[in-house]
Amino acid sequence: MLAGTAALLALPFLSCGARAQAAAQVVVIGGGFGGASVARALRRADPRIAVTLVEPNPVFTACPFSNVVIAGLRDIGAQRFGYQAVAATGVEVVQQAATAVDPAARRVTLGNGTTLSYDRLVMSPGIDINWNGLPGYGEQAAERMPHAWKAGAQTLLLRRQLEAMPDGGVVVMSAPENPFRCPPGPYERASLIAWYLKTQKPRSKLILLDAKDVFSKQKLFMAAWAELYPGMLEWVSLSDGGKVNRVDPETNTFETDFGSHKADVANVIPPQQAGRIAMLAGVADRTGWCPVDAVTFESRLQPGIHVIGDAAIAGAMPKSAFAADAQAKICALAVARLLGGGVPSEPRLINTCYSLVAPGYGISIAGVYRPVNGQLTDIDGAGGTSPLNAPAHERALEAEYADAWFKTITTEIFG
Repeated sequence: MLAGTAALLALPFLSCGARAQAAAQVVVIGGGFGGASVARALRRADPRIAVTLVEPNPVFTACPFSNVVIAGLRDIGAQRFGYQAVAATGVEVVQQAATAVDPAARRVTLGNGTTLSYDRLVMSPGIDINWNGLPGYGEQAAERMPHAWKAGAQTLLLRRQLEAMPDGGVVVMSAPENPFRCPPGPYERASLIAWYLKTQKPRSKLILLDAKDVFSKQKLFMAAWAELYPGMLEWVSLSDGGKVNRVDPETNTFETDFGSHKADVANVIPPQQAGRIAMLAGVADRTGWCPVDAVTFESRLQPGIHVIGDAAIAGAMPKSAFAADAQAKICALAVARLLGGGVPSEPRLINTCYSLVAPGYGISIAGVYRPVNGQLTDIDGAGGTSPLNAPAHERALEAEYADAWFKTITTEIFG
């Protein structure tokens, strides 16, 4: 129901003027939830717009539900999607990396040296790990202390490490300061790893070191942890010394102001930033993220370029797959209207985020957003979280809703 409502809010009708526009070239960089969705939405907005999707990988591996893969409850194949259905809508899919953007010339350079000209460019580059953000942590360290914050090989590496760990071992995770992709993600992951330990290695323990005192769905997670994983899952807040200052991949050690924690399995969720091509295009500011107009998602730094999804600074709207898809639909309509000389309408956007704390136990948070003073802002009273004291059957229903949402969004975008 929520996904359907989001689609209605995100798809106002185009004006006749927008539909009467001349043919134009739109290039989309990034084939994740945001990029693939905006490419298809542009084709729906006006089939005369020539849309080119630039994505180096032939298969997209989705992050939502990847924590379920880590816990051994799901095969990684269920996370993988190709681009055949996207291409069937008339989108030209170019399997190359975008290596440079010239905003003045309105041109994108690809890894093979060819260039693409555009009238409008939409970037959905996702996140990159900020390899300078945590002392001791780098690309080589990630092979020892996986982040698994980009789904795929890292997901499977963390899963194998958990499977190989002897019963009685210690898993240590670290969660970064805001902002980062999927704010509830570290806490869902901690929950599902704790479930795996409880059922497979019950003498083991998980310690979650956090650079924050407050996190998304905190009361719901902590109530579930007290119920399901007492004595097994320990959350260490910022105030209690949870911020990690340095890691040592040789010894699997996390160092904080209050001491050190040695892990048998170490999962570092490091600081993040917009994907590298955003930096090269000049649409990211000194924060590492991309400031955008709250109505059109056009860059505040480079005219003619729009940024959606995790890379964008979207005010109160979090970085999530649901958000990226909602932003994609709004951005596509805005681009179509701008190309036709029209004025985009003020949008309303929804985000809903489901989390699993155990099989058959789901919780969620939802929000509705509108532009206020140039930023996307919560509409008071329009969102909320799951009830704190919901009965078991409601938690089970939320887990079913989560599964249904994932099937719906991936079918809509990639099916």
